Amino acid sequence: MPVIAVTGHLDLAPATSRAVRAALDALLSRYPAGELTGVSCLAPGADTLFADAVLARGARLVAVLPGPSHPGPQATPAERAAFDRLRAAAHRVLVLPAPRLDPAAYAAANARLLQLADRLVAVWDGGPGNGPGGTADMVAAARAAGVPVDVLWPPGAARTGR
Repeated sequence: MPVIAVTGHLDLAPATSRAVRAALDALLSRYPAGELTGVSCLAPGADTLFADAVLARGARLVAVLPGPSHPGPQATPAERAAFDRLRAAAHRVLVLPAPRLDPAAYAAANARLLQLADRLVAVWDGGPGNGPGGTADMVAAARAAGVPVDVLWPPGAARTGR
C-alpha cells in the first residue's frame, strides 16, 4: 500500500493552485484509491491541495501536525476552515509535542512525514530553501534518505511571495 507524503510552497498564486491540483489529481490517479495513503501537515497551499486531492480519490489521509497549536495565529479564516475540515476528514492525526511553531517544529514534522512515506511529492519551484523545515530542506532530506521525489511545478507556475 503506497504512502505518499507532500511538501510544498504555502504561497501559490491562484492560477498555480489550479494547475497544481490538476497535476496532483493526475499523479494520484496512478494509484488505486483503496491502496493509497496520503500524508500531509495540512499547511496552506501545497499541503492543503494534496490533502483535498487524496480525499477526492477516496484514499486515506494522515495528518502530521508539528504541534498542538498548528496552524497558528497567522492563519487566515479561510486557511483555518480548510485546516479544520481536513483534520476532521483525516483517517489519523499525529500531533507532535512542539510547544512553539518554529523551524525546529516544522523540521520535526517533516522528519515524521519521511518516516511514514514511500514517496514524496514536492510542489516546488526548485529554488533554495528558507532554512530547516522548508520545501528545499525536505526534498534534500528525502533524497538523502533514498525516498523517491516527484517534483510538481507546472509551466508558468508562480508564487505570491506572501
